[in-house]
Amino acid sequence: MSRMKYVFASLMFLFAAVTVAQDEVSNEREAGHVNQNKFKQLYEEFATPNTYRSASGAPGPDYYQQQADYKMDIELDDKNAKLYGSETITYTNNSPDDLAFLWLQLDQNVRSKDSKSPLRNGGEIPLAEPVAKFAGKYMTEPFDGGFNIEYVRDEKGKPLPYTINQTMMRIDLPEPLKSQEQVSFSIKWWYNIPDHTVNRARSGYEYFPKDGNRAYVIAQFFPRMAVYSDIEGWQNHQFWGSGEFALPFGDYEVNITVPADHILDGTGELQNMKEVFSKEMIKRYEQAKKSYDKPVLIVTQAEAEEAEKGFSEKKKTWKLKAKNVRDFGFATSRKFIYDMQAVKVGSKDVMAISMYPKEGNPLWEEYSTKAVAHTLRSYSDHTFDYPYPKAISVHAKNQGMEYPMICWNYGRPNEDGTYSDRVKYGMISVIIHEVGHNFFPMIVNSDERQWGWMDEGLDTFMQYIAEQEFGEAYPEAIAPNSKYPSRRGEPSKIIPYMSGDQSTIAPIMSNPENVYQLGNNAYGKPATALNILRETVMGRELFDHAFKTYAQRWMFKHPSPEDFFRTMEDASAVDLDWFWRGWFYSTDYVDIGVKDVKKYYVSNKPTKQMMELMAARNIKEQDLPPLVFLAEEGSEDHDANLKGRAPSENSRTLKEFMMDNMTAAERNAVKEPKYFYEITFNKPGGIPMPLIVEYTYADGTRENVTYPPEIWRKNDKEVKRVVSSTKELVGIAVDPKAETADIDITNNSWPAKEVKSEFDAFKEGLKGK
Repeated sequence: MSRMKYVFASLMFLFAAVTVAQDEVSNEREAGHVNQNKFKQLYEEFATPNTYRSASGAPGPDYYQQQADYKMDIELDDKNAKLYGSETITYTNNSPDDLAFLWLQLDQNVRSKDSKSPLRNGGEIPLAEPVAKFAGKYMTEPFDGGFNIEYVRDEKGKPLPYTINQTMMRIDLPEPLKSQEQVSFSIKWWYNIPDHTVNRARSGYEYFPKDGNRAYVIAQFFPRMAVYSDIEGWQNHQFWGSGEFALPFGDYEVNITVPADHILDGTGELQNMKEVFSKEMIKRYEQAKKSYDKPVLIVTQAEAEEAEKGFSEKKKTWKLKAKNVRDFGFATSRKFIYDMQAVKVGSKDVMAISMYPKEGNPLWEEYSTKAVAHTLRSYSDHTFDYPYPKAISVHAKNQGMEYPMICWNYGRPNEDGTYSDRVKYGMISVIIHEVGHNFFPMIVNSDERQWGWMDEGLDTFMQYIAEQEFGEAYPEAIAPNSKYPSRRGEPSKIIPYMSGDQSTIAPIMSNPENVYQLGNNAYGKPATALNILRETVMGRELFDHAFKTYAQRWMFKHPSPEDFFRTMEDASAVDLDWFWRGWFYSTDYVDIGVKDVKKYYVSNKPTKQMMELMAARNIKEQDLPPLVFLAEEGSEDHDANLKGRAPSENSRTLKEFMMDNMTAAERNAVKEPKYFYEITFNKPGGIPMPLIVEYTYADGTRENVTYPPEIWRKNDKEVKRVVSSTKELVGIAVDPKAETADIDITNNSWPAKEVKSEFDAFKEGLKGK
C-alpha cells in the first residue's frame, strides 16, 4: 500500500474514531432488539388494506354498508311520562354475507331495574356528596326503565323468535337473509320515560314544579339496528353508558302524537305543517325563511307562558320524514319558545332553530340560534356543505347530547335573568359542540361505541376552530381585546392531564368504557393533538386540505381510525406515523429541553485528542491534508492552540489558511463566523415533536429555527446541533410560544431560568381557588 493510500485509509478510520468518541458509543456488544424506533411505520398496528378499505384511506371498490329504513308511530303519555311505539324496519343486506340473525340495540335497557351497568364500577364512601345525588344512590328505589317489548313479527304478522341480552336483542330469521336482499319486520314496545336531570340520562324529561309541566328531549326511544360492517361483522357491544352509538343510515317516516298544546320538532322535515301550526306560526315561519341576519320568533315567550297554563286533553300528530340519517330524536313541550332563521350554506338555505322554555331567557333568545347558524357556516367551510334542511338547539338542564338535525344543550340563567360569563360561554360552546356533531358522527359516521375520540375528539377540535371564529365574527359577545375562552384545544390546557399519574391515563386508542378520564381522553387530548398537527407540525394549508379530504371521502359512510390516519397522510405527503403512535397509541408526553451548550474556537492545529488518535495510527501532522479543528472554550486545547503557540506556516490566521485551500467559488461563499456552539437538546418525554428553538444574540436580535421531528429519528434521547455565527449567542429557548404541550418548561431555556412548569402553575392555581 502506498504512503498516500495508507494515510487516506488511516484518516477515514481517524474520523470514524473521532465520531465514535464524541458520541460516547460503547464498544461492548449488547443483545439484539426489535425495532422500537418511533418513526417506524404503523404496519404492525394497522390492518392490511383490502378491497373494502384502501391503503390511501379511501373506501375501496368493494366498500359496502347496510341500510335500515323505519316507519314509526309514537305516542307520548304526558300525564304518566310513558312513551308507546310501534315500528316497521326494512333492512337491506348490502354485504357479501348471508345473515342468519339480526342484532338490534335496546339502549333504554341500561336503565332497567336489572341493568348490570350500575354494578360494573367499584365505589367508596365519599367525604361529602350533594344531597340529591346521595339520596338517588342510597335512599330511592331504582328507576323502572327499559323497553317492554310487546311483540316482534315478520311482514306477514307471524311472531319472530328473539333473545334479549341486556341492551342487545337478537332476532332469529326463519331463513338467512341473503346478500343484496331485504327483510321487513315489526316491533311494538313501551317504556317509562326517565327524568334526565337524575344521573344524567341522555334523554327524558325535566319537570318544572312551578307550573307543573315537563319538557321532553327524546332519543334512544326505539329498537334500532346495529351496524354490520367489513371491520368486525356485527357491532353488538353492550351499551354500558359511556360508549355511545354505532348505527346504519336509512330513511325515516315518524308520526308522533302528543298533547295538542305542545310544540314539537325533531329529525327530518315536517310533513303536515298546516295541521300542527297556527296560521300565525306559518306566517312567521315564512318570514324566518327569508331572515338571514336574526331569528324570527315562531312562538313567543308570552305565548309559551300562556300555553303553560293549559294541559290540553286533545292530541296532535306531528309527521316527520328524514332521508339518509343514522338516528332520530325529537323534543316536545307546551313550554317551548320557538325561533328560526335562515343560513346560507353553499347554494342552499338551512334553517337554524332553537326551542327553549322561559327559564332559558334572556340568554337563549340572544345567543342560541346565533351559535347554531355560526356552527353550520364554520364546520361547512372546513369539511363539506351541511346537507340537511335544518339544525335545532333544544334547551335541557345539564344536558349536552346530539342526534341528526337536533341536539340538547345546557346553559340556564339565574331566576332573575342574570348570568355569568361562564354560563354564557358554556352555553355557546356546548351548542357549537352538539350542533357540530351533525358532521361527526351523524354524517361522517364513525363507530362511537368502540372509538369515542373519532367523534368527540374531531368534533372538539372543530369546536375550537368555530369558537375562535365566533369570537372574530361576534366581537361584541366577548371581552374587549380578547379571544374566545375555549376550554379545550390549546396545547397548555392538556398539560395537567398528560403529566398526571400514568396509572390513571389510557391511550386515546381505547374503548370509552375502559378509560379513567373520558373528557380528557376522548375530547381534550385528541382535539389538542389535531390543533398542534394543524398549527405546528403540518401547517394550516396541508392540514386543512387533508382534513377536508377525509370528511368528504367518508361523509355518509363508516370510517375507521386507520381510514382517518391514512387519509391525512395520503392527502398531504406528510409521514405522520410517529405522530399517531405517540399521541394516539401511547400515554407518552412531550418534554424537550436544552441540556448543554459548549462554545468552540476554530484552529488550524490539531487538538490534544486528535494528536493522541493520530499517534495511535502513526500519522504525522505533516501528512494531514488542510484541516480545521475545533477546541472547546476553556479547555487545554483552546489554550494551546490560541495562546502562546509558536508561529509556523500553519499558524497564520485561520481565514488566510482557509482561503489558501479553497477554490474561488468556495471563497466567495464564505462568511467569517466568530463563534461556534455545540448545543445538546434532550428529550425526557416520549413523544418526538418538532424542535422549535429561538436563539438570542448579544446585539438583541433573535433567530427562530424549527427542526423537523425527524431530528429525533436516530437518537430518541438527545441530539446535538452546531451553530456558527458572527454574533455571540446569549440565550436559547425551546418552544418559546408553548406550541407543543411541553409538560416541563423548566428545562426549556439556556441559561436556565427560574420558571414554573405549566403543571406546577396549574396546581398553584387550584390551591388559590
